[in-house]
Formats: sequence, structure tokens, C-alpha cells
Amino acid sequence: MPSQPADKPDDPRRAAFDAALGSRGITLSEAEASESFGIAAWMDDGIGGLRQTLPGDPTVPAVVDAAAADLSIIEAGRRLRDGSLTSVQLVEAHLKRIAERDATYLAFYRVLAGPALEAARRADSELAAGIDRGPLHGIPVGIKDVIDIGGLPTTAGSRLRQDHLAERNAGVIDRLIEAGAVIIGKLATYEFATVGPAFDTLYPPARNPWSLGHITGGSSSGCAVAVAGGMLRTSIGSDTGGSVRGPASYCGVVGLKPTFGLVDTSGAVELSPSLDHLGPISATTAEAALTLDVMSGRSGDGRAAARLGQAIAGMRIAYGRDWFATEAQPAVIAAMDAALSRLSELGAIVERVDPPDYPAIEVAAAAIIQKEALDLHAVDLAAHPEAYGRQTFKNLVSGAMLTDAQVAEARRAGTVFRERLDDEIFGAFDALVTVCALTTALPTKLFENGAVWTPMRTIGFNVSGHPVLALPIGFANGLPMGMRPGFAKRVQQDAFRH
Repeated sequence: MPSQPADKPDDPRRAAFDAALGSRGITLSEAEASESFGIAAWMDDGIGGLRQTLPGDPTVPAVVDAAAADLSIIEAGRRLRDGSLTSVQLVEAHLKRIAERDATYLAFYRVLAGPALEAARRADSELAAGIDRGPLHGIPVGIKDVIDIGGLPTTAGSRLRQDHLAERNAGVIDRLIEAGAVIIGKLATYEFATVGPAFDTLYPPARNPWSLGHITGGSSSGCAVAVAGGMLRTSIGSDTGGSVRGPASYCGVVGLKPTFGLVDTSGAVELSPSLDHLGPISATTAEAALTLDVMSGRSGDGRAAARLGQAIAGMRIAYGRDWFATEAQPAVIAAMDAALSRLSELGAIVERVDPPDYPAIEVAAAAIIQKEALDLHAVDLAAHPEAYGRQTFKNLVSGAMLTDAQVAEARRAGTVFRERLDDEIFGAFDALVTVCALTTALPTKLFENGAVWTPMRTIGFNVSGHPVLALPIGFANGLPMGMRPGFAKRVQQDAFRH
């Protein structure tokens, strides 16, 4: 301690010192206060200097560097392990980004700041002790609000479920926790993962970061917005007819519907159990692969991430251009042709093919969804019609005329479609590439008076069960466009080459 600590009368810390004394009911003479403040200032300066010389302490809050929210999962993971970043700092950066942006984007229904920071502190302690749970250890992840987290509401975006508390975690949540992931919030969805955007449901619709006046696509709207808006690097959505791939395409990020059955769907609100999938929406294909590996529990050579960075030279790609070329926007067609040309330049063998009839499988898939969805909701639709948004209500009751025989015929069409893909396409090719949507995102104002047909080309692969990606391929008038590579079930890893 200095023998005569200096008290600088113009030191701005003096007012804070006086206020601290006052809050404790302590009164000093001016001379005494000056002397005591001199010691307080000496300690404050000294502690500030210690911060420059001591190694980082994860128990001491650090200044949040918001740029940490832009680190890829791979780079953040490297820094978490070399000690140049803590999970607490990473989570705080994401929370800061959410606080700054989500009032505009509306991606989050619930931000879990307290539990996320607790999980981050646990991750930091484990990593410091040499316990490494894998690539998502200490990484923030968002969850679509159709997936149960024990003790929290799972609203599915509906007034019908606004007070529903999940009794236990969904299977995929247990996988994430086991892998050390930090669950940071629940994300927006179209009501019951059906149609939207709607303006009479529990929450207002999420907004597309590329243009607030255009739709996000659905139903995993919050997932795509959180990633495209820079608030998360990865998230978990659901996909029954394109609900991961559509928003990913419209928001310019990566979406993956995995092979049917690869990811446990227990604990997720059902829409059509024979077509429901859970999959990641992420900033890049690498981050989608890492997320999928945790969701599926695959390890070793079976990991999707095992193929990251491999060249695609020699990969045989079937180009299903006829599935969209007569209907799509010219800009979408041009972007698709350019993307396939680029794949060819990289060494892939690209060949135009004539895939099975898309309109036929689209109507078959719709029949399956609407029958299964109505069976699930029939009691509540009759007892609590006021609890549903009107678009959702009208969509769900549209399956009322379907007979068991018609649905059986639709399922048979799905079997034939799957077999034709396996025999005619995947028997000779590694991938089938076509478009995600015929247009860029539509203006939101078109939906203000009810549902509008959204021109997606996604639902067929829910029926066939094959894995399929949504990948960004550029912009038209400032709005993203996406292509859709589908893969044989046996070569799902090929989705993540180059």
C-alpha cells in the first residue's frame, strides 16, 4: 500500500466512490474521504494492470466481443480449446447480438439467457479439465418451438399450446446436452408447422433479414432467420414437407432434411408422423454436418463431417432441370444452370435427367400429410376452434374428405416414387440436383388476407425419405435463391463433399 496515496480531485471515479459510501450509510470528512479514495483508486489501477498479465479466468466476466458471434463452429471450437475464447464469452456475444437484432427479426419466442450461461460455465470447466464432448461443446444452438425442452413451454406457435409445459426433453435435446451444446432459445414456427405467415396466431411471424417485407418461408422460420440474421451459427428445425429447406432457401442459409429415421423425432410435436423429420439449419454445410452428427449420434467413418473438404471430382450428378424450368423465375433458372456449370468445372460429371413426375408425388404427399394431420387435430379442432389461427384451421380441415383408400393409394404412389428414384436416378448417380423454390421469397403483404400458394419443390423427398440439402446459389433483386441436392440413402455423407 502506498504511504501517501494520491487523490486527484478531477478523477471521475471519486463520484462513484462517494456514492458507494453513501449506499452503505458511511460518512467521512472530506480529508478522510480523500485519503480513503486514494487507496481505492490505487487498488483499482492495480487490478486493471493485473488483467493484462494474468491468464484468462472463465469465472471473471470479460468484455463481450460481439464479433465472436460470427465465428464458425469450427473456429470457435478451436479457440475454446486453445484458451483464447470461453464458452461464456461466446454465449454472451450471441446474447448481445440477439438483444440488438431480434426486436426487428422476431426469430426467438424465448431466450434462455440464464440456463445458457450456466451451461457455458459448465462447458468451460469441462474443457479446462480435459473433458471434450465434441464439436458442439460450448456452442450455442437454437431450437424450433415444436421440440420439447423439459420444464419449458412447447407452444408450436399456437394459442392452443401456450400453457403446455414439456415434461421431459425430446430425444434430440438429450443428444445435444450430452454433446455439451448450449441451448440458447426457442425459435419461431408457423403454427403447428403448417402454413403461414399468419397474423392471428400466438406470435407475430419472423421476418426475413434480407428484406423485412418478404416472407421467410416455413415452417422453421425462426431457425433460418436466427442464422441468416447472424444471431446463431446453427439451429434445429423440423421438416414434413420442406419446412427446413424452404426457409433455408428463402433466407440464404443451409438446411438439411436427413434420411427418414436417422434422427429421433420423439418429443417433437407431430404433424404427419410418416413424413416428419428433424434437421439442422446452419450457416454453412460444414456446420450443418457437425450439427447432424450430434443429432444422429453417428461417429467414426459414419459421420457426415467425415467427408468435409473432399473434392467432388468424379461425382455423378443428375440435373433434374425439367422439374422446374418451365415454371421458375428466369433468375432462378439462370442461377441453377450456373451452379451446375460450376460443379462441372470442379470435376463433377453432370447429366440432364428426366426424374419421376413431380406433380403426381406432390398431390400424393399432400394427401398423406392432410390425413395424418387431421387425425391428430380433429378433437381439438372441434372443441377449441378459436385457439387456432384461421389459416391453420382451414389447412388442417382440408383432409376431411380423404378416405383410407385414397390415402393408401397416395402411399403406394410414394413407394413407386422412391423405388424409381433408387432405380433410375440413384442407381447411376450420386446426387439429384433440382431447385428448392420456383421463385425468391414472396412479399409478406400477399399473405395478409389469407394463405397464398408458395412455389416450393421440396415435398417429394419427405415421401421418399432420401436425404436432401438446401444450398444458397446467389441472389435476385437482393433476395436469396437455393438449390436442392438429394442423395441416395446409402451415400448421405456425399452431401458434405467440397
